[in-house]
Order: sequence, then structure tokens, then C-alpha cells
Amino acid sequence: MGGPAPRRITPLVALIDRVLAPESTFQKRFFFLAKRFVAGETIDDALAAVRAINERGMSATLDFLGEDVTEETAAQHTRDVYFEILDAIKREGVDSNVSIKLSALGLLISEDLATQQLTSILERASTNKDSFVRIDMEGSGCTEPTLRIFERVFASHSNVGPVLQALLKRTPSDVERMIGLKARVRLCKGAYKEAAAIAHQAMPTIRREYLRLAERLLTSGVYPGLATHDLRLISAIKRFTDRNKIAPDSFEFQMLYGVRPHVQQELVSQGYRVRIYIPFGTHWAAYFYRRVLERRENALFALSSIFSR
Repeated sequence: MGGPAPRRITPLVALIDRVLAPESTFQKRFFFLAKRFVAGETIDDALAAVRAINERGMSATLDFLGEDVTEETAAQHTRDVYFEILDAIKREGVDSNVSIKLSALGLLISEDLATQQLTSILERASTNKDSFVRIDMEGSGCTEPTLRIFERVFASHSNVGPVLQALLKRTPSDVERMIGLKARVRLCKGAYKEAAAIAHQAMPTIRREYLRLAERLLTSGVYPGLATHDLRLISAIKRFTDRNKIAPDSFEFQMLYGVRPHVQQELVSQGYRVRIYIPFGTHWAAYFYRRVLERRENALFALSSIFSR
């Protein structure tokens, strides 16, 4: 079975890809721009960041950067790096699990390949103290095949769960499907530019959808991960859980490495569970551009975070 169509390579996209390639001049000279948000390029860098996060009372999820793989050898390399990460987490005894993008495991080549690669990672993770593996959600072209692969592997491996994006209009039905499967969901607003036909565009609408879906997962889901840096949403979730007597250990807040650390620490001091997503690897420039700078809201937020505590 084939995967989704690769993204369209226009001259502008090709130029951006060259600028953001791991061997580019930008990559070599400008890591200081992203170092607050990316732990480094090596597994040792990532483990050091996890230890620091653990010392502050939070758990972590390691994300090896890379996506849109179109060669099987590259997909196998990603799998092998995840084997190394999982072994290092176990050896060092840190409190962390991992997340993975299916396009880095060969989704653009075939669903069968990505499924095989993911299954091998799940089996390797099964002996770790925290054996859970999160499947990151990518652009809308990957949503359906990602959820299809998730359901294939979830039938035999319970240590896996997807990410759902509140901005997509299809997400309420996906949430209900995941509740029915008793799957662990990570809910986020969504970081990708999507067409108005399939995605909400106005931030007040996206916030409203996020909160509605979060409340549904809190009351009927299995240990949801609520991923947001939005102070209004965090406050609303806290009010909802207090009002409905939902135990703080039945869900967790999730935030990105380097973003609003004072809020992260404040949540811990209030008795909430907090997990920090820690990206690392040589593809940090593409991550920083596509996840942080490409959308105006994310770019402004990142710039303000650089100069905040």
C-alpha cells in the first residue's frame, strides 16, 4: 500500500530545503537561534536535557528530528537511531519516552514499510520503564494514513498513541474513535497551514474547539496529553478539572522544550503532571523553520519566548 503523495517541490521550496539542509551554512552558523528550542544534535545532548527536565519534576519525550523520507535506507536509519535512543534511556534510567513521525519511517514510500518500522520500535520500547511511543501528527495529507497505521499496530501493541489537531474539522470524530479504542491521545492546536475547507482558521474558533475536545478526553479518554502553551486554555482546563473533580494524575500537560519554562514549573508546583517534548538532531533548522517560523503566530510566540524567562 502506498503512502501519501510527497509535498510539491516548487523552486521556492527547493531553495528553502537547500538553506535548511543539515550540511548548509545556515545550519552550521545559526544554531544559536534555535538552541532554546532544540536540545542539540546528539543523543548525549538529548539525555542531558532530559536529566535537567527530570530534576525539575517533569517527564520528557524525545523527538529525533527528521521527516519526509523518500529512501528506504534513510527510513531504516531513523529506526536504528530510535533503537539507540531507547537503549540510552533505559541505560541512563531517565524518565522519558519517545515520539516519531511516520514520514521519517517511510510513510511516503509505503504504509507497509512505515508499519513495519513502527512495529519494530514499539517492540524495542516494550522493555523500557516507560514503553510508550507517541506517533506525531504531520500535515493533513498524512492524517488518514497515520491513523490507519496507528490502528493497525494498536491491535497488537498497546504502547502507542496518536496526536490529534484541534484545528482540523475532522478531529471531533477522530476523538470519538480514539475514545472508543481506549487509545491515549495527545491533543494540540495544530502547527500546519491548512486549507479553510478542512481546517478552522480563526484562533478563537481553534481555542474553542481545543477546549471542547480536551473536556471530552478528560471525561471519557485514557490519560490524555493536553499539549498547549496557551495560558487561557491552561486556565480553562484547570477550572474544568477542579469543577469536575478530575484527578491531576489522570492527565498531563505537555509543552515544548524551551517554551514558557516558568509556566511549566508553576504547573508542577501546583501538583499537575507535565511532560516536555525535547527535539534533537541534525535536522533542527528545518524543524525550527517549519514548526516555529512558518506560521505568523508561532514566529511571534517564539521570538517572545527567546526574551522571556
